[in-house]
Amino acid sequence: MKKILIVITTLLLSISVTRGQTFTISGDQFLLNGKPFRIFSGEMHYNRIPKEYWKDRLTKLKAAGLNTVCTYVFWNEHEPSPGKFDFTGNLDIAEYIRIAHSLGLKVLLRPGPYVCSEWDLGGLPAWLLKNPEIKLRCMDKNYMSAVERYFIRLGSELKDLQITHGGPIIMVQVENEYGSYGNDKEYMSELKSIIRKAGFDVELFTSDGPAHYLLESGTLDDVV
Repeated sequence: MKKILIVITTLLLSISVTRGQTFTISGDQFLLNGKPFRIFSGEMHYNRIPKEYWKDRLTKLKAAGLNTVCTYVFWNEHEPSPGKFDFTGNLDIAEYIRIAHSLGLKVLLRPGPYVCSEWDLGGLPAWLLKNPEIKLRCMDKNYMSAVERYFIRLGSELKDLQITHGGPIIMVQVENEYGSYGNDKEYMSELKSIIRKAGFDVELFTSDGPAHYLLESGTLDDVV
């Protein structure tokens, strides 16, 4: 009986430690578990590195003095045809993030849907263009329907790897440099809602150039 109690206590403590991490923003500071945390991040994309080298490359990233890895998620790789998803092999982003976690690295997730990254159509699936009426990166119903399907599927893979669930993902980016493309605030707001619906509950952020007009067009009031 004593051994059982010890095992149960150990498990409860383990769960407490795992789920006890917090990442918040206060003023101009990031806080990890309530203490100031400075993000030193390197950009490294899982699908551009053979899976066999993921741990080696992430280990080297940490050895360079970085505490966080940042990665895009490439929609066209994961959904090569409508509704057909692939998160296996070199596209097993969940495993990539788990390896980062095992090395003590935090993760910044940048799922797009558009990512740029010098990638074909910025990561948007080419099959979207089979519909001649579709409009990309705006409140087009056909586009947004496909975007939501993608995010919901991505969330099923990654939502349990957020810091709010004991994982390393501390922030998720909404779109990418949208101020350089458009200023559809309704679209950006709807993207945020879809990301939340997909189960991502960590802090959200946007990324734009430093010019005022870029920031004005690409940001949201309640997003970093």
